[in-house]
Amino acid sequence: MANARPDHRLSKRIYDARVPALREQLVQLQVRLKESPAKVLLILAGEEAGGRSEVINTLSGWLDPRGFETVAFREPSDEERERPLMWRFWRCLPADGRLGIFAGSWYTELLRSHDGPPRKPAQTARLVERIRHFEKLLSDNGTLIIKVWLHLSKAEQRTRLAELAANPDTAWRVTPEARRQHRLHDSLARTAARLRKATHSPGAPWVVIDAADSRARNLAVADLIVRKLAAHLKRVDSAPARPPRPAAPKSLKPAGLARLLALPLDQKLSSAEYESKREKWLGRLNRATRAAQTANRSIIFVFEGWDAAGKGGAIRRLTSAIDARDYRVIPVAKPTDEEKAHHYLWRFWRHVPRAGLVTIYDRSWYGRVLVERLEGFCTEPEWRRAYGEINDFEGQLAEHGTIVVKFWMHISRDEQLNRFREREKTVYKRHKINAEDWRNRRKWAAYEIAVGDMLALTDKPVAPWHLIPANNKRHARLQILKTAAKAIEEALGL
Repeated sequence: MANARPDHRLSKRIYDARVPALREQLVQLQVRLKESPAKVLLILAGEEAGGRSEVINTLSGWLDPRGFETVAFREPSDEERERPLMWRFWRCLPADGRLGIFAGSWYTELLRSHDGPPRKPAQTARLVERIRHFEKLLSDNGTLIIKVWLHLSKAEQRTRLAELAANPDTAWRVTPEARRQHRLHDSLARTAARLRKATHSPGAPWVVIDAADSRARNLAVADLIVRKLAAHLKRVDSAPARPPRPAAPKSLKPAGLARLLALPLDQKLSSAEYESKREKWLGRLNRATRAAQTANRSIIFVFEGWDAAGKGGAIRRLTSAIDARDYRVIPVAKPTDEEKAHHYLWRFWRHVPRAGLVTIYDRSWYGRVLVERLEGFCTEPEWRRAYGEINDFEGQLAEHGTIVVKFWMHISRDEQLNRFREREKTVYKRHKINAEDWRNRRKWAAYEIAVGDMLALTDKPVAPWHLIPANNKRHARLQILKTAAKAIEEALGL
């Protein structure tokens, strides 16, 4: 773990002499960053009165304001508490070409020592592991993470607080919480040192900067950004511009493909049978979703399946059992430019529902290990990493209390051909078929392998896959209503 210890007392003359060149370097690097597929996340933490606000204000004056954003995280709002812990951080991550400065972060939660019972060691260990995983996910995706700890000794902190309290213009900064942290300085410092050690990694190392002298501190932080960003941009510029064309897929775990191919598709259900059973299951699903709302449990439905498998029709039947004010359907298409500038999970995290509400994803994050894998829209290391990233994402949802219900709607290749031809012949269905659908159909065998891997590697107890035979639309729709109702009831212990 690096430690930057600048001279304790840097003269104003030396400081003023060094600032112009440093500012020029920062702005030039910002210009280069703007044109690159990289992003920078600066996390500022440290002892109370270490000068985080002063550092941010200084950087704000030195940087081009169009290329960075500062986000301050305080106590979570009611809306934030109703979602998994990392939701509010995902929403604020910088896009490609931008610098994000976080005043407060996931470390604020990790270091929290008040407002509730002490966190158990197992809870702390789980949160540390979650943070390590999250930072690796960001780093692997091209984010330069700069983590700075602004260090003050207890004596220096006492002096700084006294100076602030003596000045009428700054006395408001010396809050009861600041005084409490000073009293607990040594204990908090030991805890912080342990947590820094536990979250110090190659992709997200900690740098400790002595904050006793404000001028030396400011120069040390700026110089660190210059060095780290210059090296990062050099690596990005030397990386291949495009991923290589994907090779013919090979199954990573054949058990998943075997499960898919063993699914029987010859189910029959007459219109009369469907009508006689539908209302029962619509009612049961309605009661289950209302019970989830009463329990403040959110629900996420994920619909995946072959083109023309009937996802849209199934979603319409599902939503007819839910109050229209309580759900949102998120149709997932090709990512927009804004979405491409973030990690692929960013656009899905944004729509995680509040407590008691429902989000339905019509296609989802599984595009990473299906279409993006097979069409070469990401590299092999990226889609291989995605299985673990997805499992962690769904694990965070489930740990927070979200009920995750995932459907794969399966049809035969012959049935898909029949439905494609029907769409071409029916005027009001022609918008559902295009050249890309036919092109994807030619890769049926490759997609089967990718689907099998997806089923085998992301079928977890907290978010299992439900395979729906969908050659018969009525059977598929009724099966989805049944499965959804039963999954929610089971999650609620009804």
